[in-house]
Amino acid sequence: MNIGQAAKASGVSAKMIRHYESVGLFPEAARTDSGYRQYGDKDLSTLRFIRRSRDLGFSIEQIRELLALWQDRKRPSRQVKAVAQAHIDELDAKLRELQAMKATLEHLVHCCHGDERPDCPIIETLESGQPRHSDRKA
Repeated sequence: MNIGQAAKASGVSAKMIRHYESVGLFPEAARTDSGYRQYGDKDLSTLRFIRRSRDLGFSIEQIRELLALWQDRKRPSRQVKAVAQAHIDELDAKLRELQAMKATLEHLVHCCHGDERPDCPIIETLESGQPRHSDRKA
């Protein structure tokens, strides 16, 4: 099948298939005499594996490692678990960062009067990193 058909069957866009080939995550496809890429069932399985890995937020390097483990039928499962656990740890760190951002924004929104005055702690914080304390009462 050609790249368009492979994209449709795998759920990976043709652009991303070419990208994965260019970064060495996915092997370059066989080509017809006229230069068109050709993909088989094994390629589709690999593309689906990559897509599901990306859906879970694994990085390209983590997917490269998972692909190697997937293709090694003698792999110890502890190696797969270690990759997944490292990703969970990264997700936990990102979640903490997002929660801190949300708390900061909630505080700033709460402090903003949202009226006709130009004073706005949100803008002041974005400008200087610290909200200015206004002498005016709300």
